[in-house]
Amino acid sequence: MVGGIAGLWGALIEGPRIGRFGGSGRAVALRGHSASLVVLGTFLLWFGWYGFNPGSFAKILVPYPTNAGGAYYGQWSAIGRTAVTTTLSGCTAALTTLFGKRVLSGHWNVTDVCNGLLGGLAAITASCSVVEPWAAVICGFVASLVLMGCNKLAEKFKFDDPLEAAQLHGGCGMWGVIFTALFASEKYVAEVYPSVANRPYGLFMGGGGRLLAAHLVQVVVIVGWVSATMGPLFFILHKLKLLRISAEDELAGMDLTRHGGFAYAYHDQGEEDGSDQNGGIRLSRVEPTATTRQIV
Repeated sequence: MVGGIAGLWGALIEGPRIGRFGGSGRAVALRGHSASLVVLGTFLLWFGWYGFNPGSFAKILVPYPTNAGGAYYGQWSAIGRTAVTTTLSGCTAALTTLFGKRVLSGHWNVTDVCNGLLGGLAAITASCSVVEPWAAVICGFVASLVLMGCNKLAEKFKFDDPLEAAQLHGGCGMWGVIFTALFASEKYVAEVYPSVANRPYGLFMGGGGRLLAAHLVQVVVIVGWVSATMGPLFFILHKLKLLRISAEDELAGMDLTRHGGFAYAYHDQGEEDGSDQNGGIRLSRVEPTATTRQIV
């Protein structure tokens, strides 16, 4: 949630990218450079999540004081369960986003699936060690709906966050905080956090509303604290013109203006040299020249 609310303020203060919304206000999708790199980056994050969620346990060889699993039940079991809940929530969110976006937009989009996966992982992080695997499926399903709903609201209000940090980490993270207060298991809470007896647990698991009330307060505190700290910071950076490149550089593209050349150049060579027998769009490498920036 902290990262999502920070991203919200940054995007609000700086405004949408040039061309993100057309003259009529209609949202225009700005094509990314490489779907393959998006997928690779998503898998790297997914792999890292197993170091973050199961890896957050300080110790492994800690037996739990219960006869439920005999001598073979302890902290190592909780670590394994945490990996399972992390996987189930992420995969459920990815699949829900895949088919949900297919229904809404009429086509398959791998980038949306990657964002859905990350939304499910972000949502389960708060509760990964204290919920049942079946509850993780619910977490991922709702996280996907939250993400798609937040994206619709962003388009409606002409809010442009290129990374969907506000929608993904803010929206899905907020759902994760609330989800924990609904589905945290009494048994798992006592095992994973044994230092305090009779801790509150999930409302839907028979624990009453104490944990939910505390987490709602937590949501308000996170939003307020991040807004009070990051809002002024982004505003100062905006006034100092340190938060965004110039309009000229943005229109030309940062590959050219900041990194010394084109990453991609698309044009139809069929009419020029007759080499494109299929009449398709060809991809060519273009070397930058002294006047390239002025031409762009």
